[in-house]
Amino acid sequence: MKKNLLILGMCVIVLISSCSTTSQNEQPETYKVTTPIIADTSITTEYVAEINALQNVEIRSRLSGFIEAIMVDEGQTVRRGQTLFSISSKTLQQELGKAKAALKSAKADVKSAEIELENSKKLLDKNIIGKPEYDLAETKVEALRAKVEEAESDKAQAEINLSFAQIKAPFDGIINRIPNKIGSLVEEGTLLTSISNNKEVYVYFNVSEKEYLEYTASQSEGKSNTVSLILANGANYKYKGKIETTESEFNKSTGNIAFRARFPNPENLLKHGSSGKVQMKKMLHNVVLIPQKSTFEIQENIYVYKVKSDSSVEQQKVIPIARLPHLYIIEPTLSTSDLIIYEGIQKVKDGDIIKSDVVSFSKIVKPLIQRK
Repeated sequence: MKKNLLILGMCVIVLISSCSTTSQNEQPETYKVTTPIIADTSITTEYVAEINALQNVEIRSRLSGFIEAIMVDEGQTVRRGQTLFSISSKTLQQELGKAKAALKSAKADVKSAEIELENSKKLLDKNIIGKPEYDLAETKVEALRAKVEEAESDKAQAEINLSFAQIKAPFDGIINRIPNKIGSLVEEGTLLTSISNNKEVYVYFNVSEKEYLEYTASQSEGKSNTVSLILANGANYKYKGKIETTESEFNKSTGNIAFRARFPNPENLLKHGSSGKVQMKKMLHNVVLIPQKSTFEIQENIYVYKVKSDSSVEQQKVIPIARLPHLYIIEPTLSTSDLIIYEGIQKVKDGDIIKSDVVSFSKIVKPLIQRK
């Protein structure tokens, strides 16, 4: 029995000795690490946008009556001055006829009064009539001439009123919805349709005060004002636009200010009232870049594992400025000499001793930047 206990004790000693030797010979695990870089790059910011036609106006009736004819269809392209609608105009034609007759009569009265004035002048020269009689004839002519001017004004107004019966396009454009049909009774001010000139479009989008000031500063340095447009289906619009102007004041409730960009629309793809997203590109110089793969999140804060000089690791908080494909632009809390873990961050913990396998930053991401 004692012999068996002795043998068992020796085995335990051997096992303990073996485990101790294994622990002492255990090597630190190897992790791929990299270094931040300082570079010039660009970021693209997207803004919700509203698209408006270069010109878009409502066509309304300027008189009351029945729609006699509709010469266009919805979606049709029309030219400036082309007749779109015809409103019943018999009453207006009668009024114009009366105005013409009144003008003709007034002119005849003036002609008769001028003859009388001429005769009065002859009689005055022969002392047959006195000066008062002549002055009376002269006043009559002046009064009748005033009536001619009034009749001419009435005729011109009647012609204008009659012209309102023919609704014409104010500019080249595309006809939108036509709510009323032939025979409909319309009042003065009734909406007949609207017309849009979509050869070019205005795209409106809102930016913050900070972004507005940054853009203004970039323009003073001669930077580009070109922007891109993403359509509602996510497709890239193939034509570029240019920022033309901004509003004169900030919105008090949002703190934003509206920008207006102009885009060409030769294929008439963009319609009045449609939506999209404007993309603005901004150059950044001498910024610190790290791989997104090196980061992890704790309570909405972003961290990396930094390798210290003794090969131990520690968590370090970083503050992202912007996000790029596979990269973060961060505040300069890391230097280009710092080593950060690139792969395996989920297996390491604060204080672990590791062996570093340094991987070149250029091998991690595509060459989207110009390395300093």
